[in-house]
Amino acid sequence: MVKGTMGRGTETRSERARGAILRALHRAPGPVGAARLAEALAGMGVDLRPRAVRYHLLHLDRAGLTRTVDRRHGRVLTDRGGDEVLRAGAADKVGFIASQVDDLGYRMTFDLRTGAGSMVVNVARIDERDLPRSIQQIEPVVRARLGMGSRLILGRAGERVGDCAVPYDCVAFGTACSVAVNGILLKYGIPVVSRYGGLLEMAGGRPVRFVELLEYRGTTVDPLAIFIRAGMTRVLAAARTGDGLVGASFREIPAVAVPDVRRIQREMQRHDLGAILEIGRPSRPLLDIPVQEGRAGMIVLGGLNSFAALQESGIPVLIEPLAGLADIAGFRSFRDIAVFGRRQSPMID
Repeated sequence: MVKGTMGRGTETRSERARGAILRALHRAPGPVGAARLAEALAGMGVDLRPRAVRYHLLHLDRAGLTRTVDRRHGRVLTDRGGDEVLRAGAADKVGFIASQVDDLGYRMTFDLRTGAGSMVVNVARIDERDLPRSIQQIEPVVRARLGMGSRLILGRAGERVGDCAVPYDCVAFGTACSVAVNGILLKYGIPVVSRYGGLLEMAGGRPVRFVELLEYRGTTVDPLAIFIRAGMTRVLAAARTGDGLVGASFREIPAVAVPDVRRIQREMQRHDLGAILEIGRPSRPLLDIPVQEGRAGMIVLGGLNSFAALQESGIPVLIEPLAGLADIAGFRSFRDIAVFGRRQSPMID
C-alpha cells in the first residue's frame, strides 16, 4: 500500500483507509464518486467524509492505483490497483465474506409479496462453445432442486450479470445466491446469522451430516467456492442418485421466529426459491451443530451447486460468488434456457 509521510499512527490509519477505498472500488460495478464511496465505506465500517475520501483518492491516483474516468462519474481501479486488492494481506480480508453477505442481503430489494425487485446472484462464465454441454450438466441439479430454484440468467458477450461483464466468446450463468434467503427474511424483520458454509452429505435425497465446515467470519473466500475449486463436491451424484456431497450453509434465526420462517419457506417455494432445506428446533442442535440459546438452526442449499456440476464435469468455468444484484425480471426458466441451448447445438436431447 502507498506509504504516507506523517507519523506512524497516522500513516497506518491512512493505509487502512486507502485499502478500504480500493476494496470498495473493486466491488463497484463501474466508476464511483467520492460521495458514493463514502456511503459504501460506511457499510464496511469505515467512517470517512467525502472530503477525506477525495484526499485519499488523490494519493491513490498518484500511486497509479486509481484513475479518474471523468468528473461526473468518478474513479475506477487501474490494473495495478486491482492487483493491489488481490495482494492485500489475508489478515485485512478476514471477515470480508461475512460483511459482503450482510451487505448484499440488506441491499437486495426482492419482495415475496410482489415477486419483484433485485436478487443477490452468483455468476459462472464459460466459453460459449461449452453452453450445450453445460446445460446438460446443470439440468439434473435443477431437477433435483439442489440450488435456489430453477430460474437462471443467461448473459451473452457484452452484457452484464450482476456486477460481472461477460467477455467476448463467453456466456455467463447467473443463479440466485442463497444469501437471498437472508435478504428475504430481513424484509419481514427476521435477522439471520450466517455461521458456516460447508459440504453437506446427502443419502437417499435427505441431509445426513456436514462433512466439512468453514466459518464465514474466519475466511477470506466464499466457503462453497473453496470446496468446488478443490474438487470436493459430488453434486451430480447427489442429483442423479440422491447420494453425494452438496454445498450448503448453516445459519441461525431467532427461535421465536421459527413459525414465521416456516410460513415464509412455503411462500418461497411457491416462487421457485426453495433453498431452505431444514429448520431446527429452538435451542437444539441441527445435524449435530449446536446453536445459541434462543436461536434455531437453518440449513440452506448453495446457489453455487449448479456451477459445481460444471466443475465436476471438467468444463472450464470461472465462478464468481456473491457477484452483486440483478433484477428478478432478468431470470428465465431453465426450460427456456435449455431450448436456447438446443438451438445452439442439435447434440442436446
